[in-house]
Amino acid sequence: MLKSKVHRAVITEANLNYIGSLTLDEDLMDAANLIPNEKIQVVNVNNGSRIETYLIKGKKGSGICCLNGPAARSGAVGDIVIVISYARMEFEAAKKFKPWLVFPKDGNKV
Repeated sequence: MLKSKVHRAVITEANLNYIGSLTLDEDLMDAANLIPNEKIQVVNVNNGSRIETYLIKGKKGSGICCLNGPAARSGAVGDIVIVISYARMEFEAAKKFKPWLVFPKDGNKV
């Protein structure tokens, strides 16, 4: 089931020489109920790429959304991405579950 989604964040950095992951502003992570090292899918609206990686907590209030390591090849600064996480749950619980959805404002602010 869809657990969390940050819909249409803007990539602010791409750092090829860093250990692979996505660094995301702690405010966005908190609002979407995401935790450091959680497995995520990053969908790039601009080029259609879909990658799986994990989260690194970025500075609170910074607006950071940084593709790191090999993930940096899947997008460029200014691209729009959707960050998604999923969770397993029992069928009956899944029918009642409501995911956390975050729609960032300018500067990747909550």
